[in-house]
Amino acid sequence: MASDLLPGSILSLSAQAADRLIQMDSGDAALLYLYLLGHPDPSGLKWPALRLQGAMDQLVRQGMARAQTAPVVPDPGPEPPPEYTTEDITGALTDGSFHVLCDEVERRLGKKLTAGDLKALFTLYDHLALPAEVILMLVTWCTEEVARKYGPGRRPFLSQIKKEGFVWARRGIDTIEAAEAHIQKMTELRSREKEVLRLLDISPRPLVERERTYIAAWDEMGFDNEAIRMAYEKTVLKKQSMDWSYMNGILRHWHEKGLHTGDAIRAGDRDPVALRAGVGAGAGQPVQPRPVEDQRAREDMDRMRRMLQQMKGEG
Repeated sequence: MASDLLPGSILSLSAQAADRLIQMDSGDAALLYLYLLGHPDPSGLKWPALRLQGAMDQLVRQGMARAQTAPVVPDPGPEPPPEYTTEDITGALTDGSFHVLCDEVERRLGKKLTAGDLKALFTLYDHLALPAEVILMLVTWCTEEVARKYGPGRRPFLSQIKKEGFVWARRGIDTIEAAEAHIQKMTELRSREKEVLRLLDISPRPLVERERTYIAAWDEMGFDNEAIRMAYEKTVLKKQSMDWSYMNGILRHWHEKGLHTGDAIRAGDRDPVALRAGVGAGAGQPVQPRPVEDQRAREDMDRMRRMLQQMKGEG
C-alpha cells in the first residue's frame, strides 16, 4: 500500500478491489480500505477499537488486508516485578501474615506451593501490594473460573492467578469492597453471556476473548434481550450466518441513536422514505415501518458505491 502520498494525490483502486468492496456492502470496510491506501497506520482514523477491528476483520477475510495491519495497542501494565531470589522468599516467610497466606492458598489449591509458586504469590503480596484478603478473593475467583471452563476439580496455576492479579491491580481492585464489586459484576456478566448465547441460537460453550468483549460492550450499552435478538436476525438475514463484527456494527449504530430496547428500535429506526411511500396505500391500512440503517449512512454508502464504480471505470 502507498505510504508517501501528499495531500491532493490521486489514489488508484483496481477494478477487482472495487468489485469486492461493493459486494461486501460495508461502509466501514470501504472507508478503512481507502484510508489504508494512503496511510499505513489505521489508528489515525480515531475510530473506537471495536469498530476499527470489525472493519479490519472484514478486509482480512476478503484478502484485502493483512492481519498484522490491525492496530496493536500496547499494554504497558505495571512496572515489571523484581526477580525475587530464594533468600527473598525465605525471609518473606518469616512474616507471619505472608506465611499464613501461603498456607491458606495451599489449602484452597490442594497442593504444596513450589518455589516458583511462592515467587508468584510474593509478587502479588509485595510488588503489587495487594492485601492478603484480596489475594485470597483473587485465588477463589480464579479457581471458580477454571472449574467453570474445564470442569469441577480443576485448579488454576499460580501463573494464571498472578496474571489476573495484574489485571486487578491495573483496575484499582485493591480492597475487599472493590474485589467484591468486581466479582459481582463478573458473575453477572458470565450469566449474561449464557443468556446472549441463547439469543444467538448458539449452544452453551466457552467464549473466546473477542466474543466476551463484544457481549460486555453490548451489556455496558444497555441493550435488552429483544434488541439483541433483533440485531442477530438482521445479521443473519444479511450475512446468512452469525457475524459478530457485523452485529456489533448494528448495535453500535442503535446505541449512537439512543435505541436500546425493541420498542425504541421499532419506533426510532424507521425509513422516512418508506413511511411516505406507504401514505395512501389503502384507506384504513396502517403503515408498517421497516427497520433500516440510518438515512445518512445509506447516503454515504451510495456515494461510496458511485465513487468506487467511477474509479473502476477510470482504471
